[in-house]
Amino acid sequence: MKKVLFSIFIGLSMLSHANAFEGDAKAGKTKAASCAACHGANGIGIMDAYPNIAGQHADYIVKQLKAFKANSDRSDPVMSPMAAALSEQDMADVAAYFASFGLDGSAPAVTEEASSDSSATSAAPVARAQAKAVYVADASSGKALYEHGDEARGITACIDCHGKEGNSDVLINPNLSSQHPEYIEKQLKAFKSDTRHNASMNQVSVNLTNEDIANLGAYFKDPSAVGDVKASAAKIVVRSFTGDVAEGKTKAATCAACHGADGNALIAMYPSLAGQGEAYLVKQITNFKSGARKDPVMSGMVAALSADDIQNISAYFASQTLKPAVTETSARGKQLYMSGDAKAGITACVACHSINGKGIDKAGFPAVAGQSATYLKSQLMKFRTKERNNDNNSMMQNIAIKLTKKDADALSSYMASLK
Repeated sequence: MKKVLFSIFIGLSMLSHANAFEGDAKAGKTKAASCAACHGANGIGIMDAYPNIAGQHADYIVKQLKAFKANSDRSDPVMSPMAAALSEQDMADVAAYFASFGLDGSAPAVTEEASSDSSATSAAPVARAQAKAVYVADASSGKALYEHGDEARGITACIDCHGKEGNSDVLINPNLSSQHPEYIEKQLKAFKSDTRHNASMNQVSVNLTNEDIANLGAYFKDPSAVGDVKASAAKIVVRSFTGDVAEGKTKAATCAACHGADGNALIAMYPSLAGQGEAYLVKQITNFKSGARKDPVMSGMVAALSADDIQNISAYFASQTLKPAVTETSARGKQLYMSGDAKAGITACVACHSINGKGIDKAGFPAVAGQSATYLKSQLMKFRTKERNNDNNSMMQNIAIKLTKKDADALSSYMASLK
C-alpha cells in the first residue's frame, strides 16, 4: 500500500485560503504576459495539454504556483522555473488577472481601461490540437462516476468537492468546468501514479481505471450535454487489514468498558472506534504509549501493548461497523465543514475528512461521521488550547484556534450527523 507524504500535502492543501496578499488584476495582466505562450492571453490553453486557467479560483491558482515554486509537491520542468521568480504578490496579481475572466475565456467586467483595450482580454480561444482516441469513452459513465462515485471501489463522488458540472464552491478546489478533458485526464493519471501529491486525490484516483479516466474526460468535453444518470449498482466490499482481527478482538477486551465491545462507545465523552481507520488507530495508540498524546487513563491502558498488539487491536476496531450517534445537523456547521470561513481563516474540513466524513485512512485522517458530538467538540477544544498536539504539522491546532465555541458546537453537530 502506498504511503502518502504528509509533510508535502499538509504544506499545501491545508493552507488557509484567505490570501494574505490581495491581488491586483491590472498588475497581473502585465506579469502574466509570459503565461500567454501556453495558457493564452485570456487563460484558455493553446493546446489540450495545457490547462485553462480563465475564471479559476484565485486561491487555487496561487496554491498551485506556490507548489511549483517549492518544486516538491508539484514539479514541472516548465512551470517550476517560471514560478521560481514570482513573489507572493506576483502570484496574487497573476491569479487575480486570470480569475477575472469567465471560464470560457470571456472578457472580465468592462472597465474604462478594458473598453479602450479589449482585444487582449476577449481573444477567441485558439484552435487546439486533437489527440488520437485509443478507447471510445462514455460520457454518461463519466458523469455517473463524477456525481455518484463508486463506493465498492473506494471512489468518492467528485461533485462534492468540484461542484455540479465542475463548478467548485470550495475556493481551494479547482473548477473543472470548461477545462481541457485531456488535461483533466493527465492530472488524474499523475495523481494515480503518485507523481502529483494530494492525499485526497491520490486515494481516489488510485482506484480509477484508464477507462474511468477516459470517461471522466469525455464527460467534461460538454457536461451540459449529458442527461441524468444513476449510480452504479452496489457491490459487496471486501476490506483487508494489516493486523489480525481475531487476535485484536481478544486483546481489545479491556477496551470495552469505555469504547464498547464492538467499538461503539456507550458514553458520549468516549470516542467510538468502530469503523475508524486502522492506520489512524495505530498512530493514536502508539502516541498514547509514547506520551505524544497525553491521557492518564489511556497511557496506562496501552503501556504494556506490543507493536503487534497495537496493530491487531486497531484492525479489530477498524473491521467493526459504526452505529452513528443521533444528533441534529447544523447549517453553520455544514458551511464550516464544506467551505470553511475565508474571513476567519478557517480551512474547510472536507479536504481531509472527505465529503461524507469517512476520512482518508491512507493519509491518516480520521473518520468523523457519526461520532459523538460531545467527543468531537472536546477534541476541537483540546486542539484549540494545544492540550492535544499530536496532529501533523499542527494543522488541527491552527484551525481549531480560529473556531469560536459556538462554531465548535455547530461543526461538531454537523460532523456527528454525517452517515
